[in-house]
Amino acid sequence: MNEKLSVLPQYIVPQHWLSRLAGFVADSKIPMVKDTFIQQFIKIYGIDMSEAMESDPTAYDTFNDFFTRSLKDGARTITEDGVACPADGAVSQLGEISNDLIFQAKGHHYRLDQLLGGSYEKAEPFKNGSFATIYLSPKDYHRVHIPFSGTLKEMTYVPGKLFSVNGKTANQVPALFARNERVVCTFDTEVGPMVVVLVGAMIVASIETVWAGLVTPPKRQLSVKDYTEEGRQPITLGRGDEMGRFKLGSTAIVLFPEGKIKWDEQLHEGSPVRMGQQIATLL
Repeated sequence: MNEKLSVLPQYIVPQHWLSRLAGFVADSKIPMVKDTFIQQFIKIYGIDMSEAMESDPTAYDTFNDFFTRSLKDGARTITEDGVACPADGAVSQLGEISNDLIFQAKGHHYRLDQLLGGSYEKAEPFKNGSFATIYLSPKDYHRVHIPFSGTLKEMTYVPGKLFSVNGKTANQVPALFARNERVVCTFDTEVGPMVVVLVGAMIVASIETVWAGLVTPPKRQLSVKDYTEEGRQPITLGRGDEMGRFKLGSTAIVLFPEGKIKWDEQLHEGSPVRMGQQIATLL
């Protein structure tokens, strides 16, 4: 089937309704329902349960609990240098930001301010900076970890569509990551500001962070939370600490200002990556 035609149905289906329905089923505690889904999922995607903190598939209360399962201590090694990969998955794209344009796929770019919720002010520090887009497939570990130590400055929920975020869709849907529902997390670090964007997708029931819990609200309205307000306890995470999770997978995008990091030259579109591995050095 033509790639463009295969993506067309995503424009037509009720994306949010379908995703919330999937979330309802994924939260079912009925053994016959959740165990069937879990066992089939393991079989189809070849999930290695030996890495999981809980290796018994039937021990999970819901499919979502299984999907966002934690790993055993030592299952991933967190680099002590540079920038750590925020998640298991594959490199969708990475490189330098061209003024305020981020490369999505051949023939497609999107603007920094679009990604960050429409704010030119928030986009300014990252012009000509560095970006990495990491795609989490269904088979991957679905917790996202902070790639570099920092203190949370702000979290912005940006409402949007719920297109799939696989390579085929990225090739066909303009400004995909700036159109989908997402959570923008801004941190202060020793090398300046850093942003990690958790991008929602088709069938992604929700996005959570360790400091705010469930973020995806019932009302799809832009919302901003300032974590630097006087009297608020600072939220500081060390390189490799868990920062959030997807209930049914998606994409994480990392942004750094100009001249702060250099991506590993061996990484390119499609490179498999594991959470914690070094993906960039500091300049």
